[in-house]
Amino acid sequence: MADPLLVEYADGVATLTLNRPEAYNSLDVALKEALRDALAQVSADKDVRAVLLTGSGKAFCAGQDLREHAATLASGSANPLQTVHEHYNPIAQRLASLPKPVIAAVNGSAAGAGASLALLADFRVGGPKTSMLMAFAKVGLAADTGASWILPRMVGHAKATELLLLAEPVGAQELLSLGLLTKLVEDDADVLPVARELAVRLAQGPTTAYGAIKRQLSIATASGLADSLAVEAEAQAICGRTEDHRASTAAFVAKEKPVFTGR
Repeated sequence: MADPLLVEYADGVATLTLNRPEAYNSLDVALKEALRDALAQVSADKDVRAVLLTGSGKAFCAGQDLREHAATLASGSANPLQTVHEHYNPIAQRLASLPKPVIAAVNGSAAGAGASLALLADFRVGGPKTSMLMAFAKVGLAADTGASWILPRMVGHAKATELLLLAEPVGAQELLSLGLLTKLVEDDADVLPVARELAVRLAQGPTTAYGAIKRQLSIATASGLADSLAVEAEAQAICGRTEDHRASTAAFVAKEKPVFTGR
């Protein structure tokens, strides 16, 4: 059997490809465990300076594998949603807090937890066939994989309520207008190449500063000004000690193009 998750390294980018195309990359236990573990590995790998997340075949990710979940329900399990604690929560936490840029190449549909994965990325590239569906309510469930956290931050409380309760598919143009897509390309075949181009560009940037900025933004959404200022001071102290800061400052003064090493 093919690996449920493909991991490739090149140009400072770790590309994670959900690899169950026959099931629209729906998330069974094997894929969830592989993704959870791979995110932990790339987070700790200093040679990885950006992460690209995509799906093989015609879809990005259809969300939970409902065939597997139906079998769990039929088994009489005392906690059929234990996967939220074991898999979805760790994946969402790791993806949201990854100290390096994450780019999602959203080829085709992203539904349920699959849409959550895309939204937790820092950048999302889509094409004409890209769509998202907050499908949880369609099977009598509440949101998971961070959807209730990320959606209101991106589109506001009212729109998040609409997307989650009505559970209607959202097409590419509306996703772009809502800010749920960073870039919309004209041809679906260009989604992955354009997303990879962005990932390589970010992998050539100041990695420590990117991680610090992501942490600042995450804390600022739930903190007051004083807390944010304290986080900024701490982050600047850390970034100020990096080789990237010293070298790029010298390059700016010399009117030269900076070269970042991620150190």
